[in-house]
Amino acid sequence: MVDLGDFEPGSDESASGQADSNRSTAGDAAPSTSEETDAEATSADRTPSSAAGSDDSTGDVAFERYDAAPAGQDRGIGAIAVSQGLRVAEDGDDTSLRAYVTTGNRDTVRLGKYLLVPYPDDELLFSRITALEYAQEFQTDDATEIHARRAMRRDEFEERDYKFVASLDPLAVLFEDESGGESEAGGSDAGESDGDLKRRMVDRVPKPGAVVAEATDPDQIKTGLKIPGDGIFLGHLSVGGEKVRTAAQPPTIDYRLRDDYDHGDPLVFRHTLVAGGTGSGKTHATKNVLRQLLAEDRTYEMDDGRSARLAVVQFDPQDEYAQMHDDNPAMDDATARRYEREGIVHGGHDDTLALVPKEDGVPYGGDNHRAEQLEFTIPFSMARDRPWLVAGSSLNENQYPALKHLLERFFREYGNSGTYAEFLTFLDDPALREQLDESGRVHESTFDAVKRRVHGVPNGVFDQSARPITELDHQLVRPGGLTVVPTYHLSTSRAKELFVLAVSSMLIDDKLSNAPDSNRIKETPLLLGMDEAHNFLADADTVQARKVISKFTEAAKQGRKERLGLFLVTQDPQDVAESVFKQINTRLVLNLGDEDAIKSVNIPPELEDKVPYMEKGQAVVYSPDNSEPVELVGLPVCLTRHGE
Repeated sequence: MVDLGDFEPGSDESASGQADSNRSTAGDAAPSTSEETDAEATSADRTPSSAAGSDDSTGDVAFERYDAAPAGQDRGIGAIAVSQGLRVAEDGDDTSLRAYVTTGNRDTVRLGKYLLVPYPDDELLFSRITALEYAQEFQTDDATEIHARRAMRRDEFEERDYKFVASLDPLAVLFEDESGGESEAGGSDAGESDGDLKRRMVDRVPKPGAVVAEATDPDQIKTGLKIPGDGIFLGHLSVGGEKVRTAAQPPTIDYRLRDDYDHGDPLVFRHTLVAGGTGSGKTHATKNVLRQLLAEDRTYEMDDGRSARLAVVQFDPQDEYAQMHDDNPAMDDATARRYEREGIVHGGHDDTLALVPKEDGVPYGGDNHRAEQLEFTIPFSMARDRPWLVAGSSLNENQYPALKHLLERFFREYGNSGTYAEFLTFLDDPALREQLDESGRVHESTFDAVKRRVHGVPNGVFDQSARPITELDHQLVRPGGLTVVPTYHLSTSRAKELFVLAVSSMLIDDKLSNAPDSNRIKETPLLLGMDEAHNFLADADTVQARKVISKFTEAAKQGRKERLGLFLVTQDPQDVAESVFKQINTRLVLNLGDEDAIKSVNIPPELEDKVPYMEKGQAVVYSPDNSEPVELVGLPVCLTRHGE
């Protein structure tokens, strides 16, 4: 039996025994001097590799050095893994698609990135990263004191000790259509193929070990996300606030809203919502979109076969949109050229008119823009068909019919020239009150309630010293023109509501009527923009509020065939009446901090979670008839003047 004590460190016998053993292994011809050792080593280094390791060697054995670098070059970021299942299914929850990411690519991989996985027949699986995780490479317990202390004492992290796995959400299968039909991304060819790139639903599983690569071709990305090649520019495609970069020039992906009749009506007539909190950039974004809609070459077909430019009427509670008349002094030449290369219309819009509501004794400044200004007033005759204009506060089901009867009787006696002041005098007649009560037409208490409501209308709104809005239809609606109705200067919120609802109801009534008062309004494609829409379209229990909501709901439902689009801007989307909200197809959602507001916009959960963290100018666009839901980054420089 061997005594282990013989092998203790420092034992002379152990050292001597080990030396004898080494000499026996090396052979009796070992050199005895250092000079001989160096000379032989030098000789061995010069020995051809074919002789290295020969049994006939009389000195130290020299081994050939092999190049361990792999042949070829890595492609992509990793490969499809099958260790935890590989499955695509109709139910997305049953899909299991994972990719192993190699160590050199892990720092650049992010949630939301778009990836491509090839099939053997050259079709491509277009997918998005939905989860990232580290997993143990070796079955060890790293929740130990030794492991933790070791990690605390070193700075580096050994990526090779762990697996890095990405979970993928398959979005579409991309394939070449050899028939040459129009592609999903506007007809652009993909790669070197003569066919057009198409997309279809995911109907096949990729092969295990298939190489996973980041999508860098703009045609493939646009086709995979169903983004049109042409249309109204909204922003650049992004992931986590960073623009998606491609190998093309320009390297960004422009997101555009479909604006032709090839796949139905233009989406501008299926209504748009811009939602964002204070400071999120919603007015900046809205101006940029409106500027594209007002481009000189953008026209829309009418039922009579004509093509006409869009007219925009924008209600402006902060006196900001008339600035669209002016160029942006912050835009330099390089930025302008870049926008031109991308087909983005920029610069002030000359055909901009500030149509200013006239309230008695309330001046309008208008010194922050150079647009033309024209005052208007609301003639009291508009109340004949719109009784809610003179309902100072809520009316119940009995009081509203009473108001309608009183208005009809007043206009029969005074004609359409009757004024609001004359109507107040009309209601002050005690004989009228008594007559209506005795006839059972209007109870005296109801009469008194209506009278109080009418007296609650702000003074100085109706019949002022300006042209009636009913005579300004050609100024209000101009093909290719932007009409801004500022309300910032008005004295009360009730006065603002009166002007906005009077003008908007006039536009909607003529647009939807078979016998319009204005053929100009009827025959011109129209976009009705409303900032702070929650103040005017909030669902409520009052009779007049329901009347307003029903009118806008009708406009939202019929607008598509009448070439009427609604463009609503709000920081409280949860307050917009549901009957109007559910007709909106395109939702551009910027930063929102209120949970109820975020829930109300009804965007997919994976994007909903990002909304509170978005920086100024970042947005989520949800337009089911246009594309997959995606993130965008807006233009950093406004296309027209914005701000001071």
